[in-house]
Amino acid sequence: MTRLLVCILLLAFSCHAATQADVIVYGATPGGFCAAIAAAREGAAVVLLEPTGHVGGVNTGGLCFSDSNQTVRSTVMGLFDEWHARVEKDYQQRGVALPYQVSVKDHAHWTYEPHVAAKITKEMLDEAKVKVLTKRVLKSVTKNGTRIAKLATTDGEFEAKMFIDGTYEGDLMAAAGVRWTIGREGRKEFGESLAGKQYPKPKMRISGLGDDGKPLPLITTTDAGPEDAGDKNVMVYSFRLCVTKDAANRVPFPMPAKYDPARFEVVRRYFAKEKRPVLPWDLYPLPGNKFDANNGIGKQFSMGLVGACNGWSEADEAGRAVIWEAHKQYTLEFYHFLTTDAAVPEKIRKEMSELGLCRDEFADYEHWSPQLYVREGRRMIGEYIVSQNDIMKEPKKDDAIVVSSFPIDSHDCQRVGTGEFVIDEGTIMPVRVPGRKHGYAYHIPYRAITPKAAECANLLVPVALSCTHVGMSSIRVEPTWMILGQSAGIAAALSAKQQLDVQKLPYPALRERLLAQKQVLDLPVLSELPPEPKGAMSIDPKSLPGIVLDDAQAELKGPWSRSSNFKPHLGTGYLHDDKRGDGECAAIFRLQVPQSGRYDLRMAYSAHETRATKVQLTIQNGETAVELLVDQTQPLPAGEAFRSIGKVELQKGLETTIAIRNADTDGFVILDALQLVAE
Repeated sequence: MTRLLVCILLLAFSCHAATQADVIVYGATPGGFCAAIAAAREGAAVVLLEPTGHVGGVNTGGLCFSDSNQTVRSTVMGLFDEWHARVEKDYQQRGVALPYQVSVKDHAHWTYEPHVAAKITKEMLDEAKVKVLTKRVLKSVTKNGTRIAKLATTDGEFEAKMFIDGTYEGDLMAAAGVRWTIGREGRKEFGESLAGKQYPKPKMRISGLGDDGKPLPLITTTDAGPEDAGDKNVMVYSFRLCVTKDAANRVPFPMPAKYDPARFEVVRRYFAKEKRPVLPWDLYPLPGNKFDANNGIGKQFSMGLVGACNGWSEADEAGRAVIWEAHKQYTLEFYHFLTTDAAVPEKIRKEMSELGLCRDEFADYEHWSPQLYVREGRRMIGEYIVSQNDIMKEPKKDDAIVVSSFPIDSHDCQRVGTGEFVIDEGTIMPVRVPGRKHGYAYHIPYRAITPKAAECANLLVPVALSCTHVGMSSIRVEPTWMILGQSAGIAAALSAKQQLDVQKLPYPALRERLLAQKQVLDLPVLSELPPEPKGAMSIDPKSLPGIVLDDAQAELKGPWSRSSNFKPHLGTGYLHDDKRGDGECAAIFRLQVPQSGRYDLRMAYSAHETRATKVQLTIQNGETAVELLVDQTQPLPAGEAFRSIGKVELQKGLETTIAIRNADTDGFVILDALQLVAE
């Protein structure tokens, strides 16, 4: 009897004993599953825990249009490149031709279907012998001093030598007592010109208030706050839906559980005012006659429910379920509005009505994506904080684990509505290297994924890493997160094997293994840009005094057209907006003046009676902004290439931006050149 009791007790103990591993990864996002594979390939015993039933994050949840087309692709290697090569091979073996080759490192769009992405992800995890356990929601963390000893989940406890937080939200990091932040910094905190409030989109000249004077639905605030200040707002979340027009594979969108037409009153007002409406959703063509439907970063209203993502990262499982359902409800209601409401232009109603969900995708989830697109969650306050300056001014680091080069860009953070206008705030339109299709190449240091040593010694955080909001606006794409995850997995395996705190892992040893797993760690040497198109140069910009900004140097948004019909003009031509006056065309010049002082701002354009009389210019220098209106029907002084349009005070050492927009203009807006001459 005693022996039987002992056996029962031993059996009971074994059933409740913690699962042990060398490395535990919590969160099966692309960064998480790459961390697990990389650690396993270094010989570590790895357990990958996922709080939901879905493995792969947005990579297998609807994001089927690789953002690597906007990077220096020759640096985006390792597991990211291998994953895409295996996707390509899967299609080739089935006789399906893709419009790209992974081996060619150009800017082609790499696309795939969700079920293929899920298949490849599972194969790579299985081959690496990673133990994958889903529906394990983190409940608590036990620490011995600065080391995590054990995780308790809704289904089991887990012990390991090293831990990796692979979640978008930074859940394990927060539970382990590591300091974090969320939202946006002010401009002064890290000296970031792109921090604080951002208004690159034109104001919609409509009222954002109802008859009762209160904000309409979909308006998040009547006051965005001080322009240079930060806040707790997070960039908008949405779903990446896989949709099709193919009748044989098309599943109709389900009716929303409830539908309130009044919810979209502000969108009705927008369509009534908008002269050239465009499809509110971005649709990227995919293999299989499908589309990846995404939130449009430059669109006034799109798939993202602005403001609804705030609080997601801090919420528990039940709280996130409520926010998840709110996003799905909005998406279904918005689709219903766009396909049925008479205020929506007929062309848009028709095109949206042709779309449906895909019968052969996400069958276990009624063909709806199981993954909300969490673009930004918590951010660790770690050993090093990556900011805008690390991206654009000081890119080289001695402990590099990634070369990142996606443009800095942020989706909307809030929508401001008053009685006079509505405007989206928080958008950062893609900041690319002038003349190139990619962002600035820069190193992410190992220190950015390590907590402070006094807070946790055996945790790495490759997804919710240590950076500012502006830094995250470049880092936040799957190519970068996958390589960060791979680096974290290798570092965790080495630290476990050598029984070292992650902060004490020698970088030369880590670098050796990163290169062995086919990563690229040297900043790229970019080829020379091709010469500008040859043509009859009216005025050579180099022959003029002061700072001359030709249209070729501008960051452009919208459908500008090129011409050289009217002379004189600088260089080989100029741009114009086709007399649209819709606010969709914008041009931003960035510069730093060589000395502080007062400058005469001059504009070059070909004056004509068909030109716009109120062209909007905004000059931002540090925290100071000046707005000007230019009448381009006014002739230039005789024999001059420019006309003075205003005087501005500019400070040396601060970035100056000059933005030109075509909102509510009454003629052709000409974008030729600007000139700044010190007085």
